[in-house]
Amino acid sequence: GGSALAYDHRVVEPKWQKVWAEKETFRTPVKPDTTRPKFYALDMFPYPSGSGLHVGHPEGYTATDITSRYKKMQGFNVLHPMGWDAFGLPAEQYALQTGTHPRETTAKNIDRFRTQLQSLGFGYDWKREVATTDKTYYKWTQWIFKRLFEKNLAYQDELPVNWCPKLGTVLANEEVIDGLSERGGFPVERRPMRQWVLRITQYAERLLDDLDLLDWPQSIKDMQRNWIGKSEGAQLAFTADNADASQIPVFTTRPETVAGVSYLVLAPEYADLAKLVTPEHKAAVDDYCAAAARKSDRDRGAAAAKSGVFTGAFARNPVTAENVPIWVADYVLAGYGTGAVMAVPAHDVRDFEFATAFDLPIRVVVAADPAADAAAPDAAAMEGAFTGEGVIVGWNGAAGIDLDGMPMGDARAKLLDHLEAEGLAERRVNYKLRDWLFSRQRYWGEPFPVIFVDGVPRCVPDAALPVELPEVESYQPSGTGDSPLATVPEWVNTVDPETGRPAVRETNTMPQWAGSCWYYLRFVDPQNDLAPIDPELEKYWLPVDLYVGGVEHAVLHLLYARFWHKVLYDCGVVTTKEPFQRLVNQGIILGEVEHTGFRLESEDGEWISAADVDVSSQTRKSDGASVVPVRVELTAVEKTKGDVNVLVENPAIAVSSRAHKMSKSRGNVVNPDSVIDEYGADALRLYLMFMGPLEQVKPWSTKAVSGMARLLSRTYRLAVDPASGELSSAVVDGEGSKEQLRALHVAIKKITEDTEGMRYNTAIAAMTEFVNAATKWETRPRAVLAEFVRMLSPYAPHLAEELWEVLGGEGVLAEGSWPQLDERFLVDDQKTIVIQVNGKVRHKVLVDAAAEKDVIMSMVMEEDVIRKFIDGKTIRKQIYVPDKLVNLVVS
Repeated sequence: GGSALAYDHRVVEPKWQKVWAEKETFRTPVKPDTTRPKFYALDMFPYPSGSGLHVGHPEGYTATDITSRYKKMQGFNVLHPMGWDAFGLPAEQYALQTGTHPRETTAKNIDRFRTQLQSLGFGYDWKREVATTDKTYYKWTQWIFKRLFEKNLAYQDELPVNWCPKLGTVLANEEVIDGLSERGGFPVERRPMRQWVLRITQYAERLLDDLDLLDWPQSIKDMQRNWIGKSEGAQLAFTADNADASQIPVFTTRPETVAGVSYLVLAPEYADLAKLVTPEHKAAVDDYCAAAARKSDRDRGAAAAKSGVFTGAFARNPVTAENVPIWVADYVLAGYGTGAVMAVPAHDVRDFEFATAFDLPIRVVVAADPAADAAAPDAAAMEGAFTGEGVIVGWNGAAGIDLDGMPMGDARAKLLDHLEAEGLAERRVNYKLRDWLFSRQRYWGEPFPVIFVDGVPRCVPDAALPVELPEVESYQPSGTGDSPLATVPEWVNTVDPETGRPAVRETNTMPQWAGSCWYYLRFVDPQNDLAPIDPELEKYWLPVDLYVGGVEHAVLHLLYARFWHKVLYDCGVVTTKEPFQRLVNQGIILGEVEHTGFRLESEDGEWISAADVDVSSQTRKSDGASVVPVRVELTAVEKTKGDVNVLVENPAIAVSSRAHKMSKSRGNVVNPDSVIDEYGADALRLYLMFMGPLEQVKPWSTKAVSGMARLLSRTYRLAVDPASGELSSAVVDGEGSKEQLRALHVAIKKITEDTEGMRYNTAIAAMTEFVNAATKWETRPRAVLAEFVRMLSPYAPHLAEELWEVLGGEGVLAEGSWPQLDERFLVDDQKTIVIQVNGKVRHKVLVDAAAEKDVIMSMVMEEDVIRKFIDGKTIRKQIYVPDKLVNLVVS
């Protein structure tokens, strides 16, 4: 079919993509000229799924592409690579269903993604493409694991994992929904298994402190800070009343409330639990712990109703010497602090809920008002915990010191000094951050470079890397909880290269996060066989100057990559403390707005305006009559002047309109291929940027893409006669008028500033203004159009190259330079002077911008309009306000 544009985008776009590929326009030399400034722009590389790109992907990619092309035109050495986060579950699940090797599935998906990205005209250096599944890549992922192992940052532990007996495999948290496997809906239980774990907690303090070095959105920094969850407090030990007088250590950030402890709570996994439970409570405790083992930490933390069970045992408070009961409850997690909590129900929300549910004492030890009765307010009257600041009450000389009436902070300091001196407590810093569970019982992941000799793990020598994945007959899980690799004895059984003794390979594989932790380094030096990255290149290119990706990676990917980077910094592999200097999150793109109308649930089903409907109960507000929601097609809806969506046929009926997240199940996923086919890549790129600020969430509208196609067509017609395809007769040689040069330089100033500030939507608005102005010119100077086309180039690169060629420009425009602003042309060359007679505005005149008072005065006296007011009168005063007005005082 014909093109929706004034030119055939189906010819123009592939033509220039071919030119860029043949000329290697976006090839970044392996050894760059280091005297020039550098710019490293990086997209979060995609997982190459079977469904291909959807329009959300190219939103961020277009932003980095515009900035990269712009920086290249400004003379920077630009590094703008693309690759694939290619290990992962979906390919393995597909292998389970079809028997196709994940490698084949992955290669096929990558080819599709690459073709789609190339059709958008992105200026990637494809010679640097890496996939995390390439042996030449995962060799170095394994090499980095070896460094972690050597630094004692990788260790083995028995940790509870999600085990699905029916599927015979361990599942990631994301694959478990309400205690059942996402695939098949089978029961999942928690069971301890041997895992590799990375000591990210050793880097917690640096991961916190160095956030201050980064130009990142504040919200992302806050999410990382909360995830790390630093808290400062004290550790004290309660003494159990069992035969061993077991010590139960607890961590608290508020030791000054210790007199309010009315019970202890232990996690179901608490190591010494069995020693504490009395015989008559053993059965109940065992049942409770078994039930807790089936829940994930997330479910346990989120449960609304508190559950728990009494152990029959008591423990002595080290400060008040009082005995309090010991309970077990799954709202306490074994991983945080000590796995034991001193409960102060009057001043902690979760403890209050638990105490209320199990009728345990609630003792107030902090009062909001210093004037409060020292006997403390009545706990029975409390509706919830008091967690605010206040003064200590009800201390009663515990531990031989007096804290009553002191502000909490002061009391905390005084108490800690006293308890530390007495050896009853020590100051501690705690983190919510857990060590990173770094193994998966999967086939499609990086093998660990680890062998076991007599059960002791050691890494294979560097010369033996990469440890490659073996070919397997079946991707079925082993059924024992081990990965499918465990079913390949000829691979598992090996020899220790250093001693020649028999050895067994590690059969777990690394998680998908491993490859994405360091890919930004490999892009700098992807062909290096001797090191992950060349030290000189690392010094030149790092850190990444602009990293763009979705907010869903705010915590884990960014935290893990920062952790690995700091380890590599300590190993001397990198010289920067942080990998990503600036981070920008693009907002998600929702599906097209969907319209819902409402009809009465009756015979004739008359329409009811959305304003009159209570949507939650689906009833009419006035009388509670039932209404039925009806999907209304886009074409049946129009907007009123007041911006309300109504039915075209009955404008009194408002409809409810909202956009939903794109998902296959809703059927609202937009495939970029069809948009490119209809309107071209340039129109899609412009639309993705014009929708609104990059960071905002915004709904897709195919209709609005055609608006960008019209802008491109009008731009084309500035220089080309669409009928003949030849240069338009309106295009002339010569400099251009002052008005034309002013329009150009106003555009240069605005587009440069907005592109620099990543305000792409307002830069496109400035382009539209220029095109509107230039369309009205009778003649259009070739030089002025050519400068404009340079600025169009990062945004709509295919059309810009085509126009550059038509205008007789030299070479490939993408390799050209960015226009220079000349401030002189911004100055309006005329000024308006207002003329008043006796303070009343009578006239305005346009004068030369450089005109002085004398010239202006003589002009004013010559104006016919003014003569009427001054003829035959005496001019008493001539007031001149420079560049603004003249006031003649006459009588």
